[in-house]
Amino acid sequence: MADVAPERIRVEVAYVEPGRQFLRAVDVAAGATVAEAIAASGVGAAFPHLDVANGKVGIFSRPATHDRVLRDGDRVEIYRPLVVDPKAARRRRAEKP
Repeated sequence: MADVAPERIRVEVAYVEPGRQFLRAVDVAAGATVAEAIAASGVGAAFPHLDVANGKVGIFSRPATHDRVLRDGDRVEIYRPLVVDPKAARRRRAEKP
């Protein structure tokens, strides 16, 4: 990532759903936020049903906010909403014979 000018940083934006994945490296201005990197990546156009403005996000599997300032090399991850409550799923599995 040394080929990026000092006033720019390179980050990755990732989103995965069953059967499809999105991983794009984008160059953004130093001081850019998670929201700005998501917008620059084009993930919203690739997945129009995805609420990129309000969805949960993280950086390297750690929860983050949309206004968090990024560092060079960060991987922004966009998380899908849970389909089933984890507690309910465990209960159903435990009830099966």
